[in-house]
This record gives sequence, structure tokens and C-alpha cells, in this order.
Amino acid sequence: MKWASVRQLRAAWVFALLLGGFCQEASAAPTTLSTLGAAPGDRTEQLPKRLQGVGVAERLDQRLPLELTFHDETGRAVKLQDYFRGDVPVVITLNYSNCPMLCSLVLTGFAEGLKSVDWQLGRDYRVVTVSLDPTETQAHALGSKKRYLKQYGRGGTEAKNGWHFLTGSEEHIRALARAIGFSYNYNEARKEYVHPASVALATPSGHIARYLYGIDYPAKTLSLALVEASRGKIGSTLDRLVLYCFHYDASEGRYAPVVRNIMKVGGAGTILGLGAFLGLMWRSERKRKPRAA
Repeated sequence: MKWASVRQLRAAWVFALLLGGFCQEASAAPTTLSTLGAAPGDRTEQLPKRLQGVGVAERLDQRLPLELTFHDETGRAVKLQDYFRGDVPVVITLNYSNCPMLCSLVLTGFAEGLKSVDWQLGRDYRVVTVSLDPTETQAHALGSKKRYLKQYGRGGTEAKNGWHFLTGSEEHIRALARAIGFSYNYNEARKEYVHPASVALATPSGHIARYLYGIDYPAKTLSLALVEASRGKIGSTLDRLVLYCFHYDASEGRYAPVVRNIMKVGGAGTILGLGAFLGLMWRSERKRKPRAA
């Protein structure tokens, strides 16, 4: 066999390996998501009274009440639907500026994760943070916005127009929390809210697509969740291929590999690789025949 044919064979084989082994390589380091406290099955004692009823009851594919009204960080009256224009996914977080610890940890971890996501805040997705505390003002919202945009540190005007901090009435805050399945309590003695650590991702049309939990939001997890929530409107073909090889495991709070899909992609990659190799060999053979004649 001539040297050119050897190179063609080698190239075709590498191509097949790359396609066939892509998802296996990705699954070697599955994306995990940290959660607060012990797993639900690990607790045997009764929860403290202030923690009873606090948690998230997932309501996937439920439409958010987009008619709810709030005020943004500039004091302007807005509706939730103002941030759902049918073009990009929206991340909803429920926190408050005066939270002594947890909100800061959640939003810090969230902003840090977004820094490494390929897509631009404000252009490819939006974030809406609604204060749990109805007594908080425009000044609180503006202060929080400046803090976390500075931490995000990307995008300039696009990012500024892409992350909004809202305040509102007790009635509308509770209505949004109920729609998301986000349950929280108020501790009168400590004058603070007791709430879970989570964010919800919604589709461009306002339907809940995914929940993420904890205070650590790795870029890979956020990327997969945004691709999923966008219904394919953001991300490359490669991003959608990775999502095809993974599914969200709610019991573990991570995107786990799907063995059946990995095998399908691997098989398709092998077939494509062999097809490319045979095509190269066929073309090489056709070129040699005229010379022999």
C-alpha cells in the first residue's frame, strides 16, 4: 500500500475514534452540583420548626405567571413578561439583599459559574433575581446588581441589560414562589428568611425547564441547562450533541451520561469513519486505474 493510502487510513480511523469516543470522554468527568446539607434520605431526626415546609417542589414545564408586576433596580414598574420575549432562556432566582449568608453564597457561586459560560449574559440569556423581602427598596436592588455584575465582570452594557433585580409586594413574590415550587419561611426571632438554595431556568416562552441546586454552579452544568432551556436556540451542534449524551439526574443534582445514547453516537461515529475511509480508498483506486492503463 502506498504512503498516501496509509495516511488516509490513519486519518479515517482517527476520525472514527473521535466521533465514537466523544461522549465517553465527556462522561469520564460528569458534572456534579453541590447541595446544602445532607441528602433527604440521610436525615432521621425531625427538622427544626423553622425549616419545616422549606424546599423546592419541582414543577417542570409549568408556565410562570408572567403577568405579575414588580419594580426593577431603577424603580420602574415592570411585568415579569417584559423579560420573556420569546427569544432566549431566562434564569429566575429568589433571594434578597439583606440575607446574612445563603443568598450571597448562592449568587456568588452563580456569578462565578456564569463567567466561564461561553454565551453572553443579556444577549444569549437573561437573569431575573426577585427579592423575597417585600420591604426591600430600589436602593437594595441596585446595590445587589452592581455587586454581582462586577463579580461577573463581562459584557458591559449587554450584561447590565441582561441581569435585573426586582422588588415587589408580598402577594406577587409569594405567587411567583408558588409557581416555581419554591417554599420559604420567615424567622421572626432572627428577622430573616429561611429558604432553599436553588435557581430555576425557564424557556423563552416562560415554561420551567430545569432546576439547579446548591451554592456551586459549574460552567458545564450551567451550559447544559441553558442549552436545554433554550430548546436548541443557543449553543452549537456540538453542544446539543453533548446534551443528547447526558440527562439531568434530579436525585443527584447533576447531568449524568446516558449509556444508550452514548452507544448510538459511538456507533454512528464508527459508521461515518468507516464510510470516510472507504470513500478515500475508492477515490485512490480510481486515480490508480488511469495510470495503469
